[in-house]
Parts: sequence; C-alpha cells; structure tokens
Amino acid sequence: MKALFTYLFLIFGYSLTAQEDADFAQIRAALMQQEADWNKGDIPAFMEVYWKSDQLQFIGAAGVTKGWQQTLDGYKRRYPDRDAMGQLTFGIVSMEKLGKKSVFLVGTWDLKRKNDAPGGYFILIWKKIKGKWVISADHTSART
Repeated sequence: MKALFTYLFLIFGYSLTAQEDADFAQIRAALMQQEADWNKGDIPAFMEVYWKSDQLQFIGAAGVTKGWQQTLDGYKRRYPDRDAMGQLTFGIVSMEKLGKKSVFLVGTWDLKRKNDAPGGYFILIWKKIKGKWVISADHTSART
C-alpha cells in the first residue's frame, strides 16, 4: 500500500510539474510575441495578451489605470510613433505559480531609442481565463 501511495505521489507530482512547465512556456511565448509586436510598431497587437476587461489594472508612474481600452489609450499617448517606441527587450527574472490559474511574474524591460535607453522592471499577474493566459495586472516602473 505504501508503494502505491509513493507511486501515485510521484505521478501526481510529475503531472503538476509538467503542467507548470507548459503554463510557463505559454506565458514565455506570449511575452515573446508581445515583444515582437511592439518592435513592429503594433500597439493593438501588443495589447492582445492583456485581459480585455474593465477589471484590468495597469500601474505605472502616472498611477492606476483600470480597463483594457484605457490601458491601450495610455500606451498610444506615451508612445505616439516608432521613434518613441524604440526596440523593446523583455527579460524574465522569476515566475511563480500562485494557483492552477494564476502566475506571478517579475521581469525587466529595456527600450533602445535614438537618444536614450530607458528600462525598468515589471510585475505581471497572469490569469488563465477561458483556456488562455492573459495579463490581469501590470505594475511597471522605470529604473532611476
């Protein structure tokens, strides 16, 4: 009987790890797509990974923005053209599973533009909604 419990624990533990790996891979792929969309100058495509909800929260230097459309509008205001957008590079510092349908991600962002190279850090809360991983909260800050 003890051997059976050990066997089941190993199988269950493995499947959790495999699922976690698959979820993390999907999130990494979404971030890579977001980076590519930004670097093509396509802010609406970049926003596709955000939760299309009034409950989406973006927290930055200007405070808290609620809602997908408001977040899109804010990006368009802050980055009105390709020169302002520059070339984006993301880095992942850590990812932690908070539950079956939520992930806490810490990352870095760097822009290369003609006259400067701003960058900083972000925290993203990812939720799995209707089978798709989306960003439900984004707290982004600039390095000083």
